[in-house]
Amino acid sequence: MTPNVLKRTTLFFPTHYMNNQFDLLIDSYLDNKIGIDAGFISEALSNGLQQNILQLQKDELMTAAGIGNEEIKDSNQKMRGDEIYWMDKKHNNVYEQEFLQLIEGFINHLNSTCYTGINAYEFHYAVYEEGSSYKRHKDQFRNDSNRKYSLINYLNENWLEEDGGQLLVYQNEGVQKILPQSQTAVFFKSDEMEHEVTKANRSRMSITGWLKSS
Repeated sequence: MTPNVLKRTTLFFPTHYMNNQFDLLIDSYLDNKIGIDAGFISEALSNGLQQNILQLQKDELMTAAGIGNEEIKDSNQKMRGDEIYWMDKKHNNVYEQEFLQLIEGFINHLNSTCYTGINAYEFHYAVYEEGSSYKRHKDQFRNDSNRKYSLINYLNENWLEEDGGQLLVYQNEGVQKILPQSQTAVFFKSDEMEHEVTKANRSRMSITGWLKSS
């Protein structure tokens, strides 16, 4: 089985909360190629990560996101308007550590049940201020195929339709609209799904990242 084809293999191990959450996201992906779980991260973790972003903004550590990697970077920022800050275990932040441990658990479960061969990841905080958006695109670079799956986690409480900032995911001739509501995770293949972020009408926070295979 190739590592790029996601299929379920049943394993027998004690069921607990996180495995259930992981399975919800994976099964949702298997059903529709767009995995969605409205409770992937806990309310407490979502709130803690949101506070991290507010502190990063206060400390002026968020920076404008670029397009592409270093070899094909778009310095003119024509496509996207978000600001980001890369996560790192070395930051020794309690909420960041908890989130990255959650991701490592998800990767282990994904590899164990679906044989995906994921062996690395990268995640960053992202903020779209009012008026910002990200035009339609794919997440995998033209000159680098290491990004296999995109995983987005939202941190926005009480998000309404009129707040804008929806994630639009294009599939076949249709489009799926997803509100960036806190605790919600979205999971899809980085090289398959074109997507965009519509103009936000209030500050919009998330953690965006990629599961990688080198």
